[in-house]
Amino acid sequence: MDFVYSDEQQMLRDSVDRYGAEKWAASDRLKILAAGPEAAKRRWAEMAELGWLMLPIAEADGGLGGGPVEVMAVMEGIGRHLITVPFTTSCVLVPALIAGSDAGGELLERIGLGETLAAAGFLETDSGYDLHRVATRAEQSADGWRVSGAKVHVEDGADADWFVISARTAGGTDERNGIGLFLIPRTGDGVTVEPFRAIDGHRHARLKLNGVAAVPIGDTEGALPGIEAAVDRAIATQLAEAVGSMEAASDATLDYLRTRQQFGVPIGSFQALQHRMVDMVVAGEEARSMAYHATLNLNRDAVERARAVSAGKVRVSESGIYVGQQAVQLHGGVGISEELIVSHHLRRQMMLGLAFGPAEHHRSRFALIPA
Repeated sequence: MDFVYSDEQQMLRDSVDRYGAEKWAASDRLKILAAGPEAAKRRWAEMAELGWLMLPIAEADGGLGGGPVEVMAVMEGIGRHLITVPFTTSCVLVPALIAGSDAGGELLERIGLGETLAAAGFLETDSGYDLHRVATRAEQSADGWRVSGAKVHVEDGADADWFVISARTAGGTDERNGIGLFLIPRTGDGVTVEPFRAIDGHRHARLKLNGVAAVPIGDTEGALPGIEAAVDRAIATQLAEAVGSMEAASDATLDYLRTRQQFGVPIGSFQALQHRMVDMVVAGEEARSMAYHATLNLNRDAVERARAVSAGKVRVSESGIYVGQQAVQLHGGVGISEELIVSHHLRRQMMLGLAFGPAEHHRSRFALIPA
């Protein structure tokens, strides 16, 4: 695919690279991750000052109104430098879910200013990755809506102050109708947050909800199409992140092949390793094309959008794992060590491959979408 960023988009892309090189150097990664949530908040505030957190938020909600391509430019840089922040969840997914709602105005402004974090929870024990399989229940009473149930995985939810969750207001567990979106505070009575850290350094959570007071967002029985559109937007941002990560892993591997010597010559002079390096680059370029295709179809109708995103998810996930594994193997035994950045790229690719559904799920989704 022949795609070129505009001058403004390229400037944005370059600014992320400069920030990543200065604040997220590969040599400092272990120290950065060990610094904990307080250090992460400081870095989040730095990103807010640069205006990146406001970028995906609509102008009507106090943001900059950046489009999918501008967000993609930021996410490629986040992937290249493995910037471990909840940008996709807090700045892309949640704003897409609550934009234009009465409940969203003040929250979106605070997200854009870096004053609060939000996450979205959809996955349940028996739901697989199907967004319409919702057993969590929401019931309306005299004092408002109450939600009970559990979400087994909330992406980047460990440090979130607010949660947007899906809950069933009518119908059976597998029905597409009867699903609403609800906003709940972390500090609400009946909310239990169980944080955990994934192998890539991101902090996720499990949610247990026991009669929690919740604010409805939009149509309480017809939220599914909006959820699917918002999740597709989040997937597209992660595809761009994966492409950036692949590029960095390939660059690090090429540098290693040029400098590591065996039998008195750089190992990059061995033809077999050159072929493997070429295969890595080709896989990365295939992934880049599919990520661009998904991003450029986000504003099309629901069918075209879903097919483009699922196709991109399949190819990018496969390429990401391939490039990550090759990078580790070409570095030899040291490749899997904590101290070497390629091992961290592989771990991030593994988690990106699972986020919002693995390749197998999206193959099935693609096959079931009418052409």
